[in-house]
Amino acid sequence: MKDVLARYIPEHAVEPLFELIKIYGVHLKIVNERVTRHGDYHKDASGYHRITVNASLNKYRFLITLVHEIAHLAAFEKYGRNIKPHGDEWKITFQKLMVPMIRPDVFPNHLLPLLARHFRNPKASSDTDASLSLALKEFDEKSDKNYIFEVPYGAVFRIHNGKVFKKGAQRIKRFECREISTGKIYLFNPNAEVELLPS
Repeated sequence: MKDVLARYIPEHAVEPLFELIKIYGVHLKIVNERVTRHGDYHKDASGYHRITVNASLNKYRFLITLVHEIAHLAAFEKYGRNIKPHGDEWKITFQKLMVPMIRPDVFPNHLLPLLARHFRNPKASSDTDASLSLALKEFDEKSDKNYIFEVPYGAVFRIHNGKVFKKGAQRIKRFECREISTGKIYLFNPNAEVELLPS
């Protein structure tokens, strides 16, 4: 298992993560990319704690995602199954498991202040923290996708499921975009990745 972890996470995080996996009896499965989520946790009918994480994540996002999912397991074990999935109990648990790894031998120096700020009050997804998400994306493989905030007002773009939208105005943090086929308005996070279409 350590050899497998070493392929996906920073070197100095392998030992502490391996210990967490042993402590909580995690059955880790690394899967092909799912667009809608980076990872998930569930307890199956036979009582096994199963965590899946996308193989395509860069090593820093993979680490954060794996700890995020272990935090679900640990929070349910400590506080019971009736807690909110991303409520206070999970946040406290995620902080406790993640903060010891926010150090320069695990993460690049320029990510440390962003991580420290994010983990004061962690969100259900690191993608909702635009500055952290953008900083983490610099370690992804290069793609021909654009971020919504880079797309000009009025431009037409396509998302992962093939739906086509026209970019509208910014509403506080998110952008209003109109689906071309239905006319419905959807809100997009500024760091959502999209494919810009020729006008």
